[in-house]
Amino acid sequence: LENYILYTFFCTLPDFYSYSLAAGDGSGTEYSTAHTGRITGIRIWEYSSAYIAGIQLSYDGNWTTLVCANYGIPMEMTLLDNESIVQVSGKYDYGYIYELMFVTSQGRSFKVGQPTGLSFNFYPTHDGSELRFLSGRHNGWGITSIGAHWAVYHTTDNSVTP
Repeated sequence: LENYILYTFFCTLPDFYSYSLAAGDGSGTEYSTAHTGRITGIRIWEYSSAYIAGIQLSYDGNWTTLVCANYGIPMEMTLLDNESIVQVSGKYDYGYIYELMFVTSQGRSFKVGQPTGLSFNFYPTHDGSELRFLSGRHNGWGITSIGAHWAVYHTTDNSVTP
């Protein structure tokens, strides 16, 4: 229900919301990392030098429920104050997402996985937008598709943050 409410909210702001269509074959169970607040961290699990096994985002310092599996050692990036994700790219092949790279508004990047397969590149269509949440599918072993939802982040007093 929370995901539906957030999605409905973002869809009512057509000047500020955009969606990057999911990459990957998309088999398995749907997932969404939608949560209130601003993304402050990313945690990714790579399965044994192969595909992406799990994803977890932190919103205002609170980690969401793990998407899929926590096989392997987690790799993590913490965002700086007023830093946001402005690009998500990667590769997919053989039914799985193999590589993910996140680029921030400060020019930093965080890359996990193997450079295998077809490439995808997600970015917002509206100036000032940032990554708000990820969605897609997983099959219990790994992430099989990923899409990105973008919007301008508004603070509780309705001001736009830089």
